[in-house]
Amino acid sequence: MAAQATVPLEKARKLEPGKASIRETLGIAYFRLARWQDAEREFRTIVEELSPTDHYAHYALGRALEQQGRTAEANGHYKLASSMEPESELYSARIIGLDETG
Repeated sequence: MAAQATVPLEKARKLEPGKASIRETLGIAYFRLARWQDAEREFRTIVEELSPTDHYAHYALGRALEQQGRTAEANGHYKLASSMEPESELYSARIIGLDETG
């Protein structure tokens, strides 16, 4: 269903480019389709322009970067997400996994 969701979400993004919730949902759809660069673009827009303190967007950006082999950059976003939401085991587990593999 992710592929079908991208069409209306892309239209919604054009209508409301500053709406983080639309970009997040589109980023998730791109991620599920293994469109790593597209997912990166959506989550990067959230953390750099729309909502720099969005811990989930930092985590999701990290995931998209990790899928592209950019583990050091991904780790930075995992650490930011974890520091913003310290009780999240999901975020801290990503840091540990990257630290163990280098």
